[in-house]
This record gives sequence, C-alpha cells and structure tokens, in this order.
Amino acid sequence: MTQTAAQTAAQAADTVSTGEAIAFWILGPLALAGALGMLFARNAVHSALWLALTMLNLGVIYMVQQAPFLGFVQIIVYTGAIMMLFLFVLMLVGRDSSDSVVEVLRGQRLAAIVFGVGFAGLVVSAVARALTNVTSVGLAKQNTVNGGNVANIGTSLFTDFLFPFELTSALLITAAIGAMVLGFSDRNAKGVKKTQRELVEERFQGNRPSPLPGPGVFATANSVATPALLPDGSIAPESLSELIESTAKESLADDLAEVSGTADGPDAHALSGTKEDLA
Repeated sequence: MTQTAAQTAAQAADTVSTGEAIAFWILGPLALAGALGMLFARNAVHSALWLALTMLNLGVIYMVQQAPFLGFVQIIVYTGAIMMLFLFVLMLVGRDSSDSVVEVLRGQRLAAIVFGVGFAGLVVSAVARALTNVTSVGLAKQNTVNGGNVANIGTSLFTDFLFPFELTSALLITAAIGAMVLGFSDRNAKGVKKTQRELVEERFQGNRPSPLPGPGVFATANSVATPALLPDGSIAPESLSELIESTAKESLADDLAEVSGTADGPDAHALSGTKEDLA
C-alpha cells in the first residue's frame, strides 16, 4: 500500500494539469519579457522595474508548482524588499550616475560578457541535467515530513546555509549604507552642486544676467529694436516690430535726445532754472 501511494505521488508529480500548463504559458513569456527588458533598458530605474516584473511572475509559478511558501517569499522578500532596496539605492546615488556609460574599470564590458556566457552555460547544463537525469518526486514528502515545507526550509536555512544567509544580509546592509554615503553631499566641500539661489546671485553679480543664446543663434542683443539676421546677412522681416516700424522717427527724436543726454535743458547741478524746469 505504501508502494502504491509512492507510485501515485510520482505519477502526480510527472503529470502537468491543464491549469498548470495555461498558467505557465501566460506567466513564462511575461517573466521572459521582464528579463529582456531588464537587459535592454537604458534607464537603471526602468531596468529594476522590469526585474521586479520577472520576480512577480516567478513567485506565481512557484505557487502553481505546489510551493506556496517559496512563492510568497519570492514576492514579499525579493520583490517587495530587495528590489525596493535597489530602487532606493538608485534614487539616492542618482539616476545620471547609474546610467553613466563611461567605463571606470578597464575591460569591464569584456569581463561581463565572458562571465555572462559562462553563467548561461552553467544554467543550460543544470536544466539539461534536471530534464534527463533527475527524477521528479514532487513536494508531497516535504510538505508532510518534519513539520512541513516551511519547517524544512527554516532548518536548512539556519543550519546548512547560515553563512550564505548572513553574508547576503551583510551585503544588502553595506549597499544601503554605501548609497547613503554617496548620496550625502557636504555643503562646504569643494565642487558641490550649487543651489538655485546661489546660481541666481552669481548670475546677477556677473556681467550677463540673462542666459546666453542657444547654439546656432547669431545675436548680439535681445532687444526688440535689434532685428535678427539671416545667413546671408539680410534682416529677417518677421523679427521686426510692427509697432516700432509704424512709428515715425521724428516723433521719437525728443525721447532719443533725452536718453542720450543731448536734450536742451538746465544743468542738473544748476541752482536756478525756469518755473517749468522746476515743475
């Protein structure tokens, strides 16, 4: 009878139900799309979000494969904690720094390609061995012996894999502290980015309060009375003010003389003048 139960469990482990197949063909492509999006996304924040999508789909696949504890751990710990830690690190360090394409280590791209190909070879060999040489037995035994699947995972985690577990915790804490150190900026340090108020004060204390013209613009002034020039040196008609062009030059003669200081009138330091001037 025990042998019959074991054979039934083995047959159930090798049998793929219709619902399991449907879930796999829906979640599998989504997980693969998230992995490809993580690799090809130019924005580091978008790459982390694509990886979170892959982890969510993997968690649901674990649940379908009769491993609910592993599925919830995948979603809560990896997606909800570790991936959020990655996003916090990216936001603290800065997206521009994370997206830098300048190689700070010589040959790091070549080394990444070599290690990536090697890791892919290990994954393919492991999957091939699992499909050919490993007999599936299911999780019926693990869910019933020694307190169940959760108790067995806890025992393995805190006995055989205690050092890797603590090492991973130390690595995550170090990453968080490093992000805070890199994100902290000393206001009195040399080369710190200036605030908006400091930039405005420097601009008005300098020789040019207004910003410089954009690239490709030939302009010596931003006055409405100064027309724009075309590439051949002629005046662009659309840059001329209709109000200024329609005003007779003679009507502006007194204003021009007053602005230039050539208008007739008493000296500013004179002690006497006419009643009209005094008024």
